[in-house]
Amino acid sequence: MTIGRFWAAFGLTLGLLVSVYSAQNSTSTKLTRDHFRSGEEILRAFAPVSEKVRHSIVRFNVDGEIVCLGAIIDTNGLALTKASELKKGKLTCWLANETEVAAERISTDEEDDVALVRVRAAGLKPIEWVTDEVKIGQWAITPGIAATPHAVGIISALPHRIRPQRAVLGIEFDLHSSAPKVERVFSGLGAQKAGMVKGDLIVAVNNSAVSNRQQVVEIILEFRKGQTVKLRVQRAEEQFDLEIQLMSPVPGMFGTDSSDPDAIRLEGRVSQRSEGFEQAIEHDTVLQPWLCGGPLVNLEGKAIGLNIARAGRVTTYALPAKLVKRIIKNLQSKTASTKLWDAGI
Repeated sequence: MTIGRFWAAFGLTLGLLVSVYSAQNSTSTKLTRDHFRSGEEILRAFAPVSEKVRHSIVRFNVDGEIVCLGAIIDTNGLALTKASELKKGKLTCWLANETEVAAERISTDEEDDVALVRVRAAGLKPIEWVTDEVKIGQWAITPGIAATPHAVGIISALPHRIRPQRAVLGIEFDLHSSAPKVERVFSGLGAQKAGMVKGDLIVAVNNSAVSNRQQVVEIILEFRKGQTVKLRVQRAEEQFDLEIQLMSPVPGMFGTDSSDPDAIRLEGRVSQRSEGFEQAIEHDTVLQPWLCGGPLVNLEGKAIGLNIARAGRVTTYALPAKLVKRIIKNLQSKTASTKLWDAGI
C-alpha cells in the first residue's frame, strides 16, 4: 500500500468512527426521562393492568401523610398492608374513586410485618392472587389507585428467606478462646441491663446447650431487635439464667454506621423494616418505602406478592402469594371471635 493510500484509508476510518460516535451521542441526548422504565410513557404502556386492579388497592394516610399502600382482600373492606409503616395517629384510607374513608388496624402478623386493616367502605373489589409460581425475568408491576402504575420491574430472585437485621446481646467474646466467654459488655445494651459481666461463660441459649462462640452467634442471628433470649450463664462456680432483650448495634460496634449519610445517599431510603421475612421475592423495581404494602401483580393483573420492603437501591422484597394467603388465614383466625367480619361494622 502506498503512503497516499494509507492516509486515505486512515482518514476514512477516522471519519467513520467520528460519525458512529456522533450518532451514539446524539441518540443518548434524545433519550428523555419519559423513555426510562420509570418514565410516564413507559408506565402508560402498563395502564391496562393498573386499570384492572386499582379498585382492589387503597392508600393509607396517618394524620394526612401518605404512609403505605394496601391490598383489599374481601368485599367488606378488609385490607392487608405493611404493619411497621402504620404509625400512631389518625388512620384514613383513600380509594380509587377519590374517596377518603376511616380505617383501623385490627390485627398484626409480627413475623412478616403484615397488618390487617378495616377500611370503612363496603362493596370493594378483592385482589386476585396467583396460584402458580413466579419466574425470574417476568414482569412485576406495582399499581396504585391511579390509572397508571407507580413502577414496573422484573423478578430478579425466587422466594427465599430474608434473615433479620442484625441485633445484638451487647457483648464481645474473648477471641483467645473458642468457648463463649465474655470479654467485654457494651454500655447501655441488653447484656449490661440484664447484669452480665466480663468473664461470664454462656453455657446455653434458650435451653439449647452451647460450647463455642459460633453456636451462640448462629442462634442469635435468628432473632430480631426487641425480642428476648434466655441465656444460661456460668460465673465462677455458679450457674443462673438471664433474660436479655436484643438491641441494635451501637454506632461503630462492628466498624460501620448504618446511619452514615453517604450510605443513605447511595442506597436511597429503605423501609423502616427491610429484613427478617420468612419468604420473599426480589424484584428490581425502585420503590419508595411509602409505596410498599400493596400488591405486586403480573401482566394479567393477578397478585404475585405483597410488596413488603424497599431493601436497597434497586432491590424490593415482596411476600409471595402462597405465604400471603397463609397469613390471611392466620389473621382471620385471630380476629374471627370479635365478629369483625360482619358487613357494616
